[in-house]
Amino acid sequence: MPLIRPVFAGDTALRIGKKQRQQSILQELNLHPHVRVATLAERFDVATETIRRDLDALSANGLITREFGGASARPMDGQPNLADRQSSAVPGVNDIGRLAADLVHPGDVVMIDAGSTVAQLGPYLGLNGVILGGIRRTLITNCYAVVQGMGDVSDRDDVVMCPGQFDPRENAVYGSDTIDFLRRFHANIAFIGASGIASDGFSDANRRAVAVKRAMMERADATWLMVDHSKFDHCALESIAPLDALTGIITDLLPPANFISQLRDAGIKLMTAQGQ
Repeated sequence: MPLIRPVFAGDTALRIGKKQRQQSILQELNLHPHVRVATLAERFDVATETIRRDLDALSANGLITREFGGASARPMDGQPNLADRQSSAVPGVNDIGRLAADLVHPGDVVMIDAGSTVAQLGPYLGLNGVILGGIRRTLITNCYAVVQGMGDVSDRDDVVMCPGQFDPRENAVYGSDTIDFLRRFHANIAFIGASGIASDGFSDANRRAVAVKRAMMERADATWLMVDHSKFDHCALESIAPLDALTGIITDLLPPANFISQLRDAGIKLMTAQGQ
């Protein structure tokens, strides 16, 4: 079966950008188990070295398996599990959790996504609960790691765990039951994670997680994206939403200057350990 041709102008393939080309490669691997460098270079009318760089970038993001002369699809369970991602997290990831927790106020209803960076929110929510006291917060999450990180908060907060299909690799639940449950609530704020963020939006390698993130965003007044600096200028398997769907981004280090300008123009807030 021939490769999909993503863009046409008559019988001539048009040149497309790097991110669109990489997305087209991922789409091709959804249909065929292996792609070759030479075939892709001819299809996209670019040099073989350009395709090799595309494949290297996709492999570095854990989206494909690099092979001699090409690449093969990497199944979702090939992604490192939550514990492995937490153990290899960048040093500043704790600061992301601390900054996020400072945005939560007494009485808030908070939706919290699953993921290695978002899970850093748990301990700081637990600590802030002790300091703040008073009016209880309602914390709704699909991630057991978040709840475990909070410690014993039963006397300070109402913690609501979503139903759904349990994924032991992510220590979280997903599926239609999770989404339907989330849509029963209204939240003041949602915290979500992503595998990548670029000028055209943010994305994730786990397709089941994308639907949960979108449901949380739909039901919250404000959405904050928690990502470390390594996620910038990366594009993962499935798009979650464009940047303007966000209230703000919490990260450890300042992103590139052109990206900061884009966020400022779009009215998206930026919080980092280096200063806001």
